[in-house]
Amino acid sequence: MTAIKKDPHDSPVSPDNRDEEKAPQAFNDSIGIDIGTANIVVAQNRGKEVSTTIQSNAFFTIPSSQTTKEIIAGKSVLFFEKNSKLYILGNSSEYFANIFRGNTRRPMKDGILNPKEHESADVIKTIIENLVRKPNTEGEKIWFSAPGEPIGKPNTVTYHKSIIKMHLENLGYSPVPINEGMAVIISELSGNGSEFTGIGISVGAGMCNVCLSYLSIPVITYSIQKGGDYIDSLVGSSVGEPSTTIKGVKEKELNLSIKPRNRVETALHIYYEDLFSSLAQSLQEALGSSDNVPSLPKPIPIVLAGGAVLPKGSREKFSKAFDDVRLPINISDIRIAERPLYATAKGALMMAMREKG
Repeated sequence: MTAIKKDPHDSPVSPDNRDEEKAPQAFNDSIGIDIGTANIVVAQNRGKEVSTTIQSNAFFTIPSSQTTKEIIAGKSVLFFEKNSKLYILGNSSEYFANIFRGNTRRPMKDGILNPKEHESADVIKTIIENLVRKPNTEGEKIWFSAPGEPIGKPNTVTYHKSIIKMHLENLGYSPVPINEGMAVIISELSGNGSEFTGIGISVGAGMCNVCLSYLSIPVITYSIQKGGDYIDSLVGSSVGEPSTTIKGVKEKELNLSIKPRNRVETALHIYYEDLFSSLAQSLQEALGSSDNVPSLPKPIPIVLAGGAVLPKGSREKFSKAFDDVRLPINISDIRIAERPLYATAKGALMMAMREKG
């Protein structure tokens, strides 16, 4: 592989991809990272501020030549070279895919490493190296998101989690996994008497991760391998449009709180209902069949995060899926994370800060 470059125009330090807020000085240098199917998000302290950065977890390949390498290196594009190809990574991959009228490829599928993409590990490693600073000391801890085991598929995430851990160790870190749903709880249920008790659900592109937590103890964790990509693919097949087109409509135009205006929106409503129904049914089955559900003194909230719940009306559509579902615990309310795309990384960072403190 060759030198790595980053694009200042669509890199994570651009105004659209970076957010900063004040953080206590005592918690300097903590890092949390969310490695998702669609995006990789890093939350880390910079002095007294928390910086949140994001890159698309995607790539696009073009033929390699010395001239092409020199040109894109001059434009500070994030890439590496392998087997006579240039792998354009992150946000830049979408730009190149549009130019060449192609589709980006994903190093992850259904929430874990894509076995059909042989360079998936190298792609993720390179994006992580671009986003995460070097450790201040060898063995510095970094908290990273880990998916829950899919229902009925034990040991599915073992390889994925081990590869991510290995990459972070090679960077000089001591990586600590945190369940994605648990990270959502840590991020969103810290105040107003919540005490990190509730159900956190990360509705991502590849899967939905679910965690029931009591006082920050993850009691039940699992995942279902449906998410935003599932919706895009089935809607696209139903209406005869590319999934990338559907993804654009979903992210920019969709409002689930109003009646659909065309056949694409109609199909999106149908498959959102299907996804949320699957989630509700999975909660009923997972909690109803477990002996570990605590006897809770009061109702608890459900909090949703992830890119798939960005459309308006997601909370209402998800709530409706519970009309015919009975849980062994009482739910006080259903809410959307303050910043759904960043909640998991923020939760990983908050856990790192607490453990470090």
